[in-house]
Amino acid sequence: MIYSMTGFGKATAEYGNKKIIVTVRTLNSKQADIQVRMPVAFKEKELEIRNLLTSELQRGKIDFTLSVEEQNTSAVGVVNLQPEQIKEYVYQIRRISQEADIPEPINWFEVLLRLPGSTSPIQANEENADEICQEEWDIVKMAIIDSLKQLNEFRKQEGTMLQKVLSEKIENIGSLLREIDQPEGERVAQIKTKLEEALKQISEGFDRNRLEQEMIYYVEKLDVNEEKTRLRNHLDYFLSTMDTLPGQGKKLGFIAQEIGREINTLGSKSNHAEMQQLVVRMKDELEQIKEQVLNVL
Repeated sequence: MIYSMTGFGKATAEYGNKKIIVTVRTLNSKQADIQVRMPVAFKEKELEIRNLLTSELQRGKIDFTLSVEEQNTSAVGVVNLQPEQIKEYVYQIRRISQEADIPEPINWFEVLLRLPGSTSPIQANEENADEICQEEWDIVKMAIIDSLKQLNEFRKQEGTMLQKVLSEKIENIGSLLREIDQPEGERVAQIKTKLEEALKQISEGFDRNRLEQEMIYYVEKLDVNEEKTRLRNHLDYFLSTMDTLPGQGKKLGFIAQEIGREINTLGSKSNHAEMQQLVVRMKDELEQIKEQVLNVL
C-alpha cells in the first residue's frame, strides 16, 4: 500500500509544572526538508530529534514544533524566596518613602512577594538537575513518538484514498488502450486503399509486387503492437508497485515516465484520427497520475 506525504500529528505530556506540546506537519518534497522550532533548553537534543524525524517519516517537508507551557506555580504554593532581591526592594522602597514623604507599607511581605524576582518556583528534585533533565527528555521523546504515530496513521488514511484514485486512472488508460484495437485494424485497410488509389493514378496496370512491398513497409513503420505490449506491462507494474511496502513514490514516478513514452510513441505512429483522440485521453489521465504521484511517500 502507499502512504501520502501529507500528514499531521499532535501529542501532549506533562512534567512537573510544565505542559509539553508536540506538533508535526508534513507536505510533499523530494527530500527530507526539516524545520525545527523548540525552546533553547532542548537545542542539544535537536540532532536526535532530526534523526528521529528522518527515520520515521523518510522524506517530505517536515515542520516540527516543540513548545513548553509553565503551569500556574501558585497553585502548588511552594516557592524559593530570593533574599538579596527582597533586601534591595526594601532599601529602594524606604529611600523613595523618605524622599517622597509617603508612608512605608504596613504589610511588607504582601507587597514584596508581588514584586518580580522576589520568588522562584522550586523544581522537584532540584538537587539532581542532571537526572531531571534526562527524566524530562524521556517524557518529551515519548510525546514526539506519539505525534509521529498519529502523523503516520494520517498518512496511511490519505494514502488509501490516493491509491484508489491512482488505480482508477491506470485502469482508465488500460481501457483506452483496449479501444485502440478497432481503429488500428481499420487503419491498415485505409492504408492499403490509399496505396491502391495512388498506384492507379500512376498507371492502369500497377505492379502488385510493388504494392505488397509498400504495404509491408508502412505496416512495419506504423505497427504499434510492441508499444501496446510495453504499455500494458508498465500499467501492471505500476499497480503491483503500489501494493509493496511504503516508500515507493519515486519509483512510481519513474514508471509514469515510461508510460508517457509509450503513449507518445503510440500517438506519433497512430496516423488515424480516432486513435489520436484515444491517445490524447490517455495523456490526460497520465497527467493526473503524475500530479498525484508527487504526494506519494
